[in-house]
Amino acid sequence: MADTPARVPPWHAMGAAAVLRQLGADTARGLTEAAAAGLLAEHGPNAIRERTARGPWRMALGQFTNFMTLILIAAALVAGLVGEAGDTIAIVAIVALNAVVGFIQEYRAANTLASLRRMAAGQATVVRGGVAQSVSAAALVPGDIVLLEAGNAIPADLRLIEVHALKLGEAALTGESVPVEKSSGPLAETELTLGDRTNMAYKGTAVLFGRGRGVVVATGMATELGRIAGMLAETPETLTPLQRRLSVLGRHLALAAVAICVVILAIGILRGEPPLHMLLTALSLAVAAIPEALPAVVTVLLALGARRMVQANALIRRLPAVETLGSVSVICSDKTGTLTENRMQATEAVLWSGRQEVAALDGARMPDARLLEAMALCSDVAPGRDGAPNGDPTELALWQAARAAGHDGTVLAAATPRVMEMPFDSERMRMTTFHRAPAGLVAYTKGAPEVVLARCARVATVDRTAPCDPAQMLQAAHRMADDGLRVLAFAFRHWDSLPAADDAEAEQDLTLLGLIGLIDPPRPEARAAVATCNAAGIVPVMITGDHPATALAVARALGIAGPTDHATTGSALAAMPDDELARKVAGLRVYARVDPAQKIRIVAALQHGGALVAMTGDGVNDAPALARADIGVAMGRGGTDVARDAASLVLLDDNFATIVVAVHEGRRIYDNIRKFVRYAVTCNSAEIWTIFLAPFLGLPVPLLPIQILWINLVTDGLPGLALAAEPAERLTMQRPPRPAQESMFARGMGRHIIWVGLLMAGIALLTQVVAMGQGPAHWQTMVFTVLTLSQLGHVLAIRSERDSLFRQGVMTNKPMLLAVLVTVALQMAVVYAPPLNAIFGTEPLSVIELAGCFALSSIVFIAVEIEKLVLHPARSPK
Repeated sequence: MADTPARVPPWHAMGAAAVLRQLGADTARGLTEAAAAGLLAEHGPNAIRERTARGPWRMALGQFTNFMTLILIAAALVAGLVGEAGDTIAIVAIVALNAVVGFIQEYRAANTLASLRRMAAGQATVVRGGVAQSVSAAALVPGDIVLLEAGNAIPADLRLIEVHALKLGEAALTGESVPVEKSSGPLAETELTLGDRTNMAYKGTAVLFGRGRGVVVATGMATELGRIAGMLAETPETLTPLQRRLSVLGRHLALAAVAICVVILAIGILRGEPPLHMLLTALSLAVAAIPEALPAVVTVLLALGARRMVQANALIRRLPAVETLGSVSVICSDKTGTLTENRMQATEAVLWSGRQEVAALDGARMPDARLLEAMALCSDVAPGRDGAPNGDPTELALWQAARAAGHDGTVLAAATPRVMEMPFDSERMRMTTFHRAPAGLVAYTKGAPEVVLARCARVATVDRTAPCDPAQMLQAAHRMADDGLRVLAFAFRHWDSLPAADDAEAEQDLTLLGLIGLIDPPRPEARAAVATCNAAGIVPVMITGDHPATALAVARALGIAGPTDHATTGSALAAMPDDELARKVAGLRVYARVDPAQKIRIVAALQHGGALVAMTGDGVNDAPALARADIGVAMGRGGTDVARDAASLVLLDDNFATIVVAVHEGRRIYDNIRKFVRYAVTCNSAEIWTIFLAPFLGLPVPLLPIQILWINLVTDGLPGLALAAEPAERLTMQRPPRPAQESMFARGMGRHIIWVGLLMAGIALLTQVVAMGQGPAHWQTMVFTVLTLSQLGHVLAIRSERDSLFRQGVMTNKPMLLAVLVTVALQMAVVYAPPLNAIFGTEPLSVIELAGCFALSSIVFIAVEIEKLVLHPARSPK
């Protein structure tokens, strides 16, 4: 199937006749049915092809092949060999839960390309055999003549050959929020971004106003939308930082488990211990070395975080994205609809008296009143079915600004009805409407400043007119444009009688009223969100398809760019080699007029430099970059289905500030995962050190296999899960993001695990030495209890990496308090309940012995509190 030509001609740079000639098309008669059928066989259906996806069975089996899952399966087998069916069942349940979650995530990803296909227009009006007819959009072929009118979806990539006030909405494809005025003439430059190809209409965009005719130049996967689908299909899925860290942790723990099993077994046999007993002990320690509750704790943490984020209008589509947001160092954000409100607003006016805000225009005096009349009447805004005004966003913004100043367009139109119009088009770059007023005929003209000013002989003042200085006004217009405003000039002229519609003099000898500047305003809350990101060490970057001046103005207003920053255009990016981009990308803050492939290139360059990148967006053009980024963030209200399906996180309120909440939650979750790893691995290391060191001190094995498994199950269970409810650390959003490649054991955790594990083991072995005068069951009970209580003291002490438990308060994590009390109660049951004594090989302890166990265990709590005081004396984060 050959729907992608070897070389795509620069259709926008060719004249309409040359395009028709190359495609063998006839604008009046179109293709014959026979020719269309032949081309359809050659190029294939006009549809977005989906890559071959893994079937449900392969998806399901794939969930059991990652390293951590294989380790857990091995741990389940070991537990089964030891005879602990409960442990085996628990581990299998954890593996099954993770497999179900992973299956759902992968199944969701398979829907992305289906959304792209749904964007295709269902039907299209084409000329075939000289007759206009409706055909399936899938049957379109290069050379078909397509008729367009307001409301149509563009069914294929078209080269426009005839336009009548045609305006297209291209925000989903290019990021441009303003309807794009279309033309039919050739464009001089061959290398233009999609947003600058004004004589082209692309599949997936829509006709907002006017009508036109175009010839199909590309279908299916050869369209720009198809190219995006191709890039999305080729985008590899990347592991999140958490997944990478857990994978590394799993490998290390697996190696440790094997080494422990071999060493303990060998030492025990050499000392003359019963081989079967030592085998069970070694296998029990091997199981203990792996915190099998870790995946469950991570799942609970992520699920609770996802629930909290939904309450803050952030919907998680991939659970690992919750934590990943806390790791990002760069946020690449689309402009339109993400950082801005996606609506035009008239903000600045320049009259004869100088510059002022539009809101300051006085509707009760001249020439302000006349300018406001022009803004309300020289427009095609009309009431919709619900009575609300509808129209071009720019005209609607002008109409609303006039109404806010007391000049309601509906009332004015009734009092001064329109009698004639010279419509706007991209060649004239102006429009004029004629109205019958009580004082006679009046014409209002609006358009590009350079066009309207050239037709003005004078400028309106308070009670008269003055000579017009076009150069001065043009300078003001250029300054406004440099500030990112879209500038329109307004003028008027009185008439005694209605001129002819084609009278060349009808738009001459005008009186200038003023200039109006409009902009898609930044969201009020976005500036504070950007400031928070900066304080958190996260670099915000704007990537948009909009005009460079507009992009830079918005970026500066939000604090993304500084006074000396500039906007890097798509054309400059295309000319920049990869090595140069790699050197410069860290210092670039604003990109404008970029296409989808360039967005991916920017994200890849940032990632190559070590950044962990989040990409926010709402359009089809954002989808490949959303998939390529470490985390994609889509808009829920104004976004497209394609963007939402490609993203990991959806902002339900389209509010950039919501991402700050998500980042804060992500950092809290990762901190709590680290706390669980610190807790579980430290406790496990204590059990290992206890068993490992006892033979070197001439002591018998301190614990029975079932006691090892009990400690591991109980202490890793309830208290570990309770860490999921731990509130965020102080100053969470005033510290830099952690490095993407940071080890789970970084920032002193490895040191903590070793020395605290040794401390616990030392206390347990000291207990064994002191109590050795009594029977084995009695001193083993004391060692067993001391280790259990030491680990509970440890979990209370590590609730915060910096603050003392007394500063935090015991009640700030009520689930933790409950988990500790329940675990103590369970341990007391094992010590004092006769049925459990028989199972666990324990004996009841006296009150003094139990008090001694509590006292010895408290040493761990005190030591860890002192560690925090020594390592973190300051109140600000490092």
